[in-house]
Amino acid sequence: MTKNFEIDMTMNLEKIKTIITNSDNIIFFGGAGMSTESGIPDFRSSDGIYNKKFEDYPPEYILSKTFFNKHPDIFYEFFREKSLKFIIDAKPNKGHYWLYEKEKEGKLKGIITQNIDGLHQKAGSINVLELHGSIKNNYCNDCRKKFDLNYILSNESIAYCDKCGGIIHPGVVLFEESLDLNLIHKSIDLISNADVLIVAGTSLTVQPAASLINYYNGDKLILIDKNPEIQYDKADFILHGKIGEVLSKL
Repeated sequence: MTKNFEIDMTMNLEKIKTIITNSDNIIFFGGAGMSTESGIPDFRSSDGIYNKKFEDYPPEYILSKTFFNKHPDIFYEFFREKSLKFIIDAKPNKGHYWLYEKEKEGKLKGIITQNIDGLHQKAGSINVLELHGSIKNNYCNDCRKKFDLNYILSNESIAYCDKCGGIIHPGVVLFEESLDLNLIHKSIDLISNADVLIVAGTSLTVQPAASLINYYNGDKLILIDKNPEIQYDKADFILHGKIGEVLSKL
């Protein structure tokens, strides 16, 4: 008998509802799939960002520290065209609001996200750890002055610092850059002490973020993803469907 089993959406959701009802220490770990329902493209699906070349460069290379330093003009063109234009007007979906409600009820203790769009905060959530940064927290590469998203959008090409003239680094973690160790330690603490861990909308392939869920010590790990091919042998429950719709049924 395997640990994993597919949840019958019509017969067995009551079991997970009971788990959620009886817990006051739920942690949510989310990836790009959390935001696709708000109209923001993901990365690895057939229509994802990584499957579309730009100026003959692979997107994963464009989003690297090396490329940003060599070609900041092309980087910013790509960043605005393939990411920012979708994020700017995006609104939280049912999943974001479900998490906000659980936080307000005192049941959800933290959200750990790989997304950079700030939709959890737009929905009202407070305790959000953004592992890969945020489009709101931009800074000058040279003098470290901080800039908001409006300043980035006000520049048509490379965003330069209005203080020292340095190039502004977007507030996201690029390939070849390290995650914030403080956020890593906070995430480990939340996950290792969680009663229930909900993992949603992530391919579980982006490291080191994906390895954080290995710190979960409980027996109520719930995996949610619309892709039926996404499996995780440590999951206690697997729900396949749109995240917002699944969560709203809980």
